Amino acid sequence: MKIKSSVFENNQSIPSKYTCDGEDINPPLEFLGVPKEAKTLVLIVDDPDAPVGNWDHWLVFNIAASIGIIEEGKAPKGATEIRNDFDKTSYGGPCPHSGTHRYFFKLYALDSKLELDFSARKTDLLEAMQGHILDKAELIGLYKRG
Repeated sequence: MKIKSSVFENNQSIPSKYTCDGEDINPPLEFLGVPKEAKTLVLIVDDPDAPVGNWDHWLVFNIAASIGIIEEGKAPKGATEIRNDFDKTSYGGPCPHSGTHRYFFKLYALDSKLELDFSARKTDLLEAMQGHILDKAELIGLYKRG
């Protein structure tokens, strides 16, 4: 399984359009090689380089396994977004205070739909995923302000 974007390569810079310095919208993403037996997908976008520890930018689950593409600036239809560390239930783009940070776009293929709702937190999501992960893919983007 693979996750990629048409606007940045793995371990390359994320264009400012997709950050707090630009439009702060999610970049387009493409999913390839999703296992046939997958029922849903989970997308976790986080920054392990934040001064306070890991910072969650986007948490989305119950994405249809057949989706293939997440369009620029749009959440996947029918999926559930939960509260990130910006205290919002939508994408929050890179916005590092200093230095270059790494942003991990982690895609998980699951063998089931998760019985959670929008009030769930990341810990609930990770717990619910246990024992259901069929495959995982990762795309890393970099960003440094100004």
